[in-house]
Amino acid sequence: MNGAESGEVFLHQRRVFIVPTHPGLLFCLMLIAMFLGSVNYNLSLGFAFTFLIAGCALIDMHLTFRNLAHLHLKAGRAAPVFAGEEAQFELHLINRRKHDRYAIWLDFVHDDRPELAQPVDVSANATSTVLLSTAAIHRGWLPAPRVRLQTRFPLGLLRAWSYWQPDAKALVYPRPEDDAPPLPFAGVELDDGQGQAGNDDFAGIRGYQAGDSLKRLAWRHIARVDVEAGGTLVTKHFEGGAATEIMIDINALPRGMDAELKLSRMTRWVMEAEARGLAYAFQLGHVSLPAAHGPAHRDACLRALALHGLPS
Repeated sequence: MNGAESGEVFLHQRRVFIVPTHPGLLFCLMLIAMFLGSVNYNLSLGFAFTFLIAGCALIDMHLTFRNLAHLHLKAGRAAPVFAGEEAQFELHLINRRKHDRYAIWLDFVHDDRPELAQPVDVSANATSTVLLSTAAIHRGWLPAPRVRLQTRFPLGLLRAWSYWQPDAKALVYPRPEDDAPPLPFAGVELDDGQGQAGNDDFAGIRGYQAGDSLKRLAWRHIARVDVEAGGTLVTKHFEGGAATEIMIDINALPRGMDAELKLSRMTRWVMEAEARGLAYAFQLGHVSLPAAHGPAHRDACLRALALHGLPS
């Protein structure tokens, strides 16, 4: 992340630039025309009115510059995403002055999508948070792009802007394969009642969970429940019996298969096993994880897939 500004960044006066907008240029031409007309016809009221609105323009210049200058900026967290999705970066604007700041627009410089620019107001002695999105195309670490801050408050005659390179990055996981084969079962029998085949002993019913097989729905119980009135689906719960362990291993995939496609398929298997509540072992290069499931295990597998083969 070359040029990234770590920690809290202060927008001092030399970092803020200001130029007239198109309406501002027309306003300047109008002032010149009014001044020349007042000189040509020797109009005292014309001079007074010209200098009055010129003074308003100078006040507008001061307020526009003050609206952006002396802000404190700090990068927040960026949640992991899958390749092909939008990565969101959390940015904090800190105002330690006694005046409010209005209509500050933030966007990424490289992103030619003005509709993604986010406006924010920052109250006096307060902090405001903005989420900026950018496309996550490739897996691995995605550094936050350069941020542009700009404002035209209050009259829109001038535009003040500044640039900031946040020290933030988002982890991009491989894109899950769309039509992946079924989960790879290792053929190892486990006696913990979990997995694909743990259904020997009926232990009752429980609430439906995403990934439960339709074959396990307790239809007799569901028939007595009005689902549309708020009743929930229930499934049969089994304990004991043998279960087959899932082994997600890159070495078990075909040798001639594209490397990125292998990672994409393994990503799909991790997400599917997690959604179904199945324990799964994981093997990728030097990363070897025993069979488990849960958010921590899932995140460790996805992180290994995102960074596999990339420079540290």
